[in-house]
Amino acid sequence: MAHLLFKSVFLAALLALPVFADSIAERIAPAGVLLPADRVIVHKSEHRMELLRAGRAIANYRVSLGLDPSGQKQREGDFRTPEGSYRLTRRNARSEFFLSVLVSYPEATDVALARRNGWSPGGLIMVHGLPNLPKYPRDRYLNTDWTDGCIALSNEDMLDFWLLTGSGTPIEIQP
Repeated sequence: MAHLLFKSVFLAALLALPVFADSIAERIAPAGVLLPADRVIVHKSEHRMELLRAGRAIANYRVSLGLDPSGQKQREGDFRTPEGSYRLTRRNARSEFFLSVLVSYPEATDVALARRNGWSPGGLIMVHGLPNLPKYPRDRYLNTDWTDGCIALSNEDMLDFWLLTGSGTPIEIQP
C-alpha cells in the first residue's frame, strides 16, 4: 500500500513539473552549466555588456564600440553605436570577424530620425569578435573603440555570447 501511495505522489509531482519548469531548471541545472540569456544589456559609457537570465547577471564582458561611441547613431557612416531596444536576429559563423550576430537596428524610430534629416540610418550593426585577418595587435582591438558602430568582444567572450544567446533575444543598448 505504501508503495502505491509513493507512486501516486511521485506521478502527481511529475505531472506538475511543466508548470514550474523554469524555476526548477534553474535549481537543478548541473554545476557549471549556464542556461541561455533572456536579455542583453550594453552599457556604452562603461564599455560593458551583461547577459541576464531571470533578472540576474549570468555573464559580463568588456566591449569595444564604434570609433565615435558617444551619443545615438544618427546616420550611416557616423561610427556610432546605436542606443535603444533591439533584438538579436541573424547569426553568421562565416563573418569577416570571429562569429557575428546581427542586431535589429534600424528600427522604425531610427529610420524616421534619419529621414527627417535626409540621411540613411545605416545598418548591419552586429555583435562580433575580432577580425579574422587582423591589421593591428590583439591588445589594440581589446582596449580601444575601433568598429564602424558594432559591438565587439574578444573571441573568447564572443564564443560565450554565441552559445548563451539566441535569435530574438532582446538587446538594450544604453548610453
